[in-house]
Parts: sequence; structure tokens; C-alpha cells
Amino acid sequence: MAIGVRIGIAILATVFCALTATTGLEEVFAFGAPVKTATSGSIAGPAAPAAQAAAPAGKVVEVKIDNFSFSPQTLTIAAGTTVIWTNRDDIPHTVVSDDKVFKSKVLDTDEKFTYTFDKAGNFPYFCSVHPKMTAKVIVQ
Repeated sequence: MAIGVRIGIAILATVFCALTATTGLEEVFAFGAPVKTATSGSIAGPAAPAAQAAAPAGKVVEVKIDNFSFSPQTLTIAAGTTVIWTNRDDIPHTVVSDDKVFKSKVLDTDEKFTYTFDKAGNFPYFCSVHPKMTAKVIVQ
């Protein structure tokens, strides 16, 4: 993506942050500070049903990044499963776990990030460019 486009996106993000701070419409835009609640949703808000998927160990599963959301939003897998995040959106996103166990570079359209989950636990994550984009991986 051209540097001019990235600068334009950064400027738009700043404007939207200012608008959401002054108008209270933070759920309309996917910008701003992360919301640290167990029921936090994507742009659709907390009332939207969370998509879930499950995968056995040794498998590879894909999470799509599209329309400012991760799909599935909750993924349940067995230890040893590899997750591949693919950015299908027109703008850059990242994949960063809350505890920094994994962290991608900025992913442009069609770029991928891969991580293998070797131990059980809950791994909430978000997009550092758009912190209201949240999801989680549950490893059993």
C-alpha cells in the first residue's frame, strides 16, 4: 500500500477518534481505546452474537479479517493447532494477543500471520491499529 494511502488512513483514524470522543458514537467506528470487558464485541456491539468454531489438534484453521472484524470471533481449538489469520480487508490490521504471547506485523490486504498454539489457555487478542477489533482463541 502506498505511503500516501497509509498517511490518509492515519489522518482519518485520528479524525474518527476525535469524533467518537466528542459525540459518544464510539460503537459506530472501529477506532479508539480497547474495551476490556468479557462481552466486548466488534463494530456490531456487544449485543451481536459471537461466532464460534472448533478444531482438533495438529490441524490448521483460518481466521478471516474482514469488515473490521475477526471471523470467527471465538475459536476453540486443541493444543498443537496452527491458526492462520488472513487480512481480507482493504486496510491494514494486526493480530496482537492481550498478553503479547503473539504479535503480527501490520498485515496489508491478503497478507497472513501464523501462530501455533502449543498449550491450553484463553488467548484474547485485538488489532493494535483498531483496538475495538477483538476476538479470542480458546485452547483446550
